[in-house]
Amino acid sequence: MNTSLLARHALAAVCLAGSASAQDPSRPASPPIPQIVTSAVGEVHVAPDRATIMIGVQTRAVTAADASAQNSRKQRAVIDAIKAKGIPPAQIATSGYSVVPETRYDREGQAAPRTTSYLVSNVVAVDVRKIDLVGPVIDAALAAGANQINSLTFDVSAADSVRRVALASAVQKARADAEAIARAAGGTLGQLLDLTATDMYSPPTPRAVFAMAKVADQSAQVPVEAGEETVRASVLARWQFVSNR
Repeated sequence: MNTSLLARHALAAVCLAGSASAQDPSRPASPPIPQIVTSAVGEVHVAPDRATIMIGVQTRAVTAADASAQNSRKQRAVIDAIKAKGIPPAQIATSGYSVVPETRYDREGQAAPRTTSYLVSNVVAVDVRKIDLVGPVIDAALAAGANQINSLTFDVSAADSVRRVALASAVQKARADAEAIARAAGGTLGQLLDLTATDMYSPPTPRAVFAMAKVADQSAQVPVEAGEETVRASVLARWQFVSNR
């Protein structure tokens, strides 16, 4: 066996010995690092500065074509009235359109069902970026022929910035909790090992609005109170625990 081959065998023996030593089950494992895990939720209350209104027109006629034609005329008038209140076209979008046959059934089951009329519904979503325009937009839509106000949802434009404030609050709470736990356990809080932001969905608050097709007092405006929105964020943190004992 030449010198080079002997050297390779010697190196392999050293590697195997090192591997066996590292995996020796007789050697005690190092104890795990004591940790403190906390979670917290931060909240920020903010006044909404925008709203979404779902405004619809329903029409009924003997034929689908007549019901659709009536609906188109009325919804065009409604959209024009909304634009006249300062809402640009980019903030008005059709969110639903349906044509539904209305069928009459024979109670005695002797005659075949027959379609008596068609119901057409056209709903637009209006993005209102000034809260003080919400009431006037609803008033204008109803006066122009809308007979459905399906929902009113308030929202916050700077939601990301507000959420970051909520995140900072959550981190402060998580650290305060961890420090309290460490003191109670007879130690101090060590370095931060892990910090994760866990998403919390804070949906816009829907407000139900029921509108009649005919308003008795046309001079009365729809009262709208935006209230406050709550933006939430949560974190999960792991800290090292340093014992004083």
